[in-house]
Amino acid sequence: MDYSRPICALLALVVFYLSHLAQCTNAKINFREKEKQILDQILGPGRYDARIRPSGINGTDGPAVVSVNIFVRSISKIDDVTMEYSVQLTFREQWLDERLKFNNLGGRLKYLTLTEANRVWMPDLFFSNEKEGHFHNIIMPNVYIRIFPNGNVLYSIRISLTLSCPMNLKLYPLDKQTCSLRMASYGWTTDDLVFLWKEGDPVQVVKNLHLPRFTLEKFLTDYCNSKTNTGEYSCLKVDLLFKREFSYYLIQIYIPCCMLVIVSWVSFWLDQGAVPARVSLGVTTLLTMATQSSGINASLPPVSYTKAIDVWTGVCLTFVFGALLEFALVNYASRSDMHRENMKKTRREMEAAASMDAASDLLDTDSNTTFAMMRQCEIHMTPPKKNCCRIWMSKFPTRSKRIDVISRITFPLVFALFNLAYWSTYLFRDEEEQK
Repeated sequence: MDYSRPICALLALVVFYLSHLAQCTNAKINFREKEKQILDQILGPGRYDARIRPSGINGTDGPAVVSVNIFVRSISKIDDVTMEYSVQLTFREQWLDERLKFNNLGGRLKYLTLTEANRVWMPDLFFSNEKEGHFHNIIMPNVYIRIFPNGNVLYSIRISLTLSCPMNLKLYPLDKQTCSLRMASYGWTTDDLVFLWKEGDPVQVVKNLHLPRFTLEKFLTDYCNSKTNTGEYSCLKVDLLFKREFSYYLIQIYIPCCMLVIVSWVSFWLDQGAVPARVSLGVTTLLTMATQSSGINASLPPVSYTKAIDVWTGVCLTFVFGALLEFALVNYASRSDMHRENMKKTRREMEAAASMDAASDLLDTDSNTTFAMMRQCEIHMTPPKKNCCRIWMSKFPTRSKRIDVISRITFPLVFALFNLAYWSTYLFRDEEEQK
């Protein structure tokens, strides 16, 4: 009797049953329970001390290396008065701690997640130019720690910071400002801890970043290690280059100032006898210009140097004040012209009386001799030739009218030359300083 066929069938049945049993066993594995067991194993009492820093690269006694990268979520404000800016970012650190290695169960556990930062060793990083800052805890604390099977640790947290940003306002509002974000170790020197920017793309910025009065042109990463009496400390920094949006200031400051200056020139076209109208116009434009200048300076910090906007408002204020002084000069010249006209009238009356007396005397003399003398006088009294300027000015007989006519040409011409010098100077200086 051949028993080989039943035995083979029995063996096949046993193999099928064992494989099916193994699959059922794997399907019933509770990986959350495995995570708990692994966390208890690597972080349990007496197994891990969070006070001790990790070893260096390849388990050496060198410094622990921490890679840093940040994601800028928003920049809410850039304050010129307090010289600070507010930013919200996701901050990430990554380092290797070989004490946290664990079995990944054949690749089934990619990483372990913690929400308590005090369970593992953490770098003592701080923001050196920070004024204020806070974490985000709604709805839950926005922080996590991931532990990978090879011992790599990833720490990520969302924070909001208000950072100092020293500004140079000499070219305001045609300026560009560089604001820095500095991160350094507080207690560990470079012998124990070194910060490095993550390779590739260490700084990311959210798309369509909106700033009310600035544009983020670019950002640069660098190192800023500092040496003190207690040692050398690792430091990272990122420089954010902001360009001020000029269109706001063009509409709110420059165009209104130009309009005020031009309105002050209207008095040159008013009659010199319209004293109330010319005085009211000059005083009103002067006070408005002074108020405009005060409002501009109220939104800026008091600095010891002259800003570009100070030059503009100062010159505009000078032109408005000059128009008011021009009317004072016109008024003085008008009164002087009236006095001179009265003197001429009196003189003509006296000359007329004297000529009548002289005419009676001339009747007694020889007429031929008198005619010859008068002819010689006409020849010698031929008026001199006049140039074009004198001919044009002769159309305005009074000095007050001449002053108004000259002011109508001189004031706009000088203001146009000032604009040419102002814009060419500050625009070209801005380009040179950015090279």
